[in-house]
Amino acid sequence: MSNNKELPLGLYWKNKRTTVDRTVLPFQSLEVIETINESRATREKEKGGMFRTDPEAVDTKWRNKLIWGDNKYAMAALLEKYAGKIDLIYIDPPFATGADFSTSVKIGEDNVEHTKEASAIEELAYRDTWGKGLDSYFQMLYDRLILMKELLSDNGVLYIHLDWRVSHYAKLILDEIFGTSLFRNEIVWHYEKWTSPSSVSFQKNHDVILYYSKSSKPKFNIQKVITENLKDKYEKGYLFGGGGGSEGLVVYDKENPKVKKLIKSGKYKVVYAEVDGKPLSDVWKIPFINPVAHERLDYPTQKPKSLLERIIKVSSDEGDLVADFFCGSGTTGAVAEKLGRRWIMSDLGRFAIHTTRKRMLEIEDCKPFEILNIGKYERQSWQGVLFGSKTHEQTLSEYIAFILQLYKANALPGSTYIHGQKGAELIHVGSVEAPVTLQDIQKAIEETLRMKQKQLTILGWEWEMGLHDVVEAEAKKADVKLKLLNIPREAMDKRAVDAGDIQFFELAYLETEIKHNKNWGYKVKLNDFVIPNMDLIPKEVRDKVKKWSDYIDYWSVDWNYKGDTFHNMWQAYRKKKDRKLVLESDPHQYPKKGKYKIMVKVIDIFGNDTTHIMDLEVK
Repeated sequence: MSNNKELPLGLYWKNKRTTVDRTVLPFQSLEVIETINESRATREKEKGGMFRTDPEAVDTKWRNKLIWGDNKYAMAALLEKYAGKIDLIYIDPPFATGADFSTSVKIGEDNVEHTKEASAIEELAYRDTWGKGLDSYFQMLYDRLILMKELLSDNGVLYIHLDWRVSHYAKLILDEIFGTSLFRNEIVWHYEKWTSPSSVSFQKNHDVILYYSKSSKPKFNIQKVITENLKDKYEKGYLFGGGGGSEGLVVYDKENPKVKKLIKSGKYKVVYAEVDGKPLSDVWKIPFINPVAHERLDYPTQKPKSLLERIIKVSSDEGDLVADFFCGSGTTGAVAEKLGRRWIMSDLGRFAIHTTRKRMLEIEDCKPFEILNIGKYERQSWQGVLFGSKTHEQTLSEYIAFILQLYKANALPGSTYIHGQKGAELIHVGSVEAPVTLQDIQKAIEETLRMKQKQLTILGWEWEMGLHDVVEAEAKKADVKLKLLNIPREAMDKRAVDAGDIQFFELAYLETEIKHNKNWGYKVKLNDFVIPNMDLIPKEVRDKVKKWSDYIDYWSVDWNYKGDTFHNMWQAYRKKKDRKLVLESDPHQYPKKGKYKIMVKVIDIFGNDTTHIMDLEVK
């Protein structure tokens, strides 16, 4: 069969859909919720100088993008502006049925470790993918690979990282979408891993990375390597191996590319006379991240930087656009940033976004980036997870009734944003698939006033970043007593529901203070951080906490919050080696007199954010 002909290959699974659900999403559905103009590493380097803290002063035509939410919706929204414009996509999707998606977090200054479970939204996502077997996994991949192909530029390429359990299935899916002629390589990432011996199988010491191109002319920068087993023990010399028929051993001087000496020996039959090494093969021997190495972030799916460096150097140039839609701890973006590439990353997990944000802030001279949120556009997909294939109205109605019953409230039909009542409280139930937004709460407050009531409770799984205390001002202005309660993840556990063991907890409380001195300006100080219901905190965590600040992992300040996007103008956080957290910001000078709002954002050790706004008049 000619190599130019496509093989009629494809993978079939139960209820396979070859037409991707194309929910039309405008690019504007990706709401910018935070901009970051300066990294901590840059600020520390320029201590005492002028900081790039004014978001309006940053002259940039491009901001790198970190997107929080379902990558299917993220890619659908990106198509409007970026179809055919991404040069390299690397993805490392979850590929282990029954996998543990918990992460390890540190508590306080003593580096005490705690295992953090996946959030409610993450749990639903992974359960939707894996709970129904490989069929649902294949469909998840298929839908997203279709969108990735459309986002790739004409000479763009895709690398998909898998392991022995699903790589052979995924290749058939990729052959169907890209075509067999555009399959470039199966790359074997070989690593050493010590495991218990098996009586029926070999040790599994490799992953597979499938490499496909958008067209017949992919970008490919030849890389050369000097393999460890060919290094010479001679002083100032290397050995090189390769093809050839001559006997002999060529030894090169490190400082001089010319041949230093030729040693005749019957032991050696090959000569490879290139001082910069052998062209890269498709078997890569790259070690795992050392558990004690500075690179290790305690993120379960983290991959070594050297692996991503190789991929990005081979298939992109400086200024090219690189994307990773399962970004995890952000290795792809961190490497792309250091190599001068632009980047887009996304992840469903709030903790992944937080880990990646901190990682980028550690890069000196990191270019400005923004954090975006998909919001309510995931609604229809996730509601079906709990209540099956029904109409949208039926699914929404049953879901709201379910949550109200757990909260021991009565349904209150006839209103869009008020769903129930419990005594004097009116109840709004946030959707299961998307964070509760400021707009959701504003609409619920409006309906509370229309119904001539004064108490409103919002129940939510997840909360829009930069929300929490911001809505207090809205409620106070409307003279409404507002309460924000988390829907616990145990609501997804039928055993807990049947046992009536479901409790709703208030969000955290943050106390801050503005300090002023005519010489250095204004500072923000954290005075307290309280989680109202301590039962929310696992006992093993409470036992390890020594003071209130141990719950805080990160905090940042917007010195001129204008009610829209949170502009990260200063930040402090615990680093892997330096676990101390400063509780007072650097000083800030305002350029002119006037009234300002300062927003402070705290992210706790569980990845949840709490915000607080303070009014300031500069005279």
